[in-house]
Amino acid sequence: MRVLMTGGGTGGHVNPALAIAAVIKNNEPASEIAFVGTPRGIENKLVGAAGYKMYHVEVKGFRRKLSAENLRALGLALTSPIKARHILAEFKPDIVIGTGGYVSWPILEAAAEMHIPCAVHESNAVPGMTVRQLARRVDRVYVNYEESIAKLPNPEKALRVGCPLRPDFEAVDKATAREKLGIPQDKKVLLSFGGSLGAEQVNFAMLDFMEDYVKAHPEVLHIHATGSIEWEIATGIYKERGLDNCPNIQFVEYINDMPLKMAAADVVVCRAGANTVSELALMKKAAIFIPSPNVTDNQQFKNAEVIAARGGALVIEEKDITREKLGGMIASLLDSAEKRRDMGNKIYAFAIPDANRRIYEDIVHLIASKKSKKVK
Repeated sequence: MRVLMTGGGTGGHVNPALAIAAVIKNNEPASEIAFVGTPRGIENKLVGAAGYKMYHVEVKGFRRKLSAENLRALGLALTSPIKARHILAEFKPDIVIGTGGYVSWPILEAAAEMHIPCAVHESNAVPGMTVRQLARRVDRVYVNYEESIAKLPNPEKALRVGCPLRPDFEAVDKATAREKLGIPQDKKVLLSFGGSLGAEQVNFAMLDFMEDYVKAHPEVLHIHATGSIEWEIATGIYKERGLDNCPNIQFVEYINDMPLKMAAADVVVCRAGANTVSELALMKKAAIFIPSPNVTDNQQFKNAEVIAARGGALVIEEKDITREKLGGMIASLLDSAEKRRDMGNKIYAFAIPDANRRIYEDIVHLIASKKSKKVK
């Protein structure tokens, strides 16, 4: 199988693409897989680390206000499909799969014109502009949230498959994870993070909680990642408050073994990116979401809102955070195994444990379907 993946701009677009690539490789090891991204996007780092070939298309997103950047974006919108067709002619894929972000548009648009099987995956509860534009052109729209389907212009093309995840997010249970990490089984574990770069308000809120609660509760182990941009400032505050003397706090810049740490946790406080929400759902974790206010269309809040409406999570927006309010929310979960269990069961109802299988089987179906039409 020859597969061309596209999607970039953020890890939320690139990581599902990498997960789909891994699914295909696991099922058909001889498959040839390549990626298309922009020359300067985060996809270059992530895809390069995974060892896949990378093609580039120069394309930019449109800003909401009139600007010179929009004129450049318009020019690239006219020229990028030409470059995309050259890439498709060179690689000759059996299928093209996009995972959102404006870089997906020229590749999938060109693939549709060239009658190459193509699909796009939407991880968020509310489909992004690129996915909405492509929905009429592609053969399939994979969705993570059931609620996404009604928001598509061609809902009959939608198939709910969940969110493709790395196998290590479902490969270990809580007890095994704790054994590997050296964490006592009877410890209450709080995991908190704001993303790889960090989130200032999340860091400040968790530093307050460490000072107000964790310091006085040795039965709780608090693991917190500040993110790379916020590391220096957050570490300064951490030391000023004497929190570096607390043996039950692990204060780090980045968590390299997130599947293990997440599996070991009792309560998780984090952003509400679609991948993270899906990972927590699969692991039945009690979660408090602090959606990023800096995301297009407020997508993270909408992701979290769907889960919270079913009782599967708690949500607090940055603008509403106080020491007392957020601290009370976290403490109420740490203090009640019953609340954690109930919330875990309800968020698990959102999970699709066989997402990877569903995606692979439909990819095979789309390729076979297009081939049979050509024969006729």
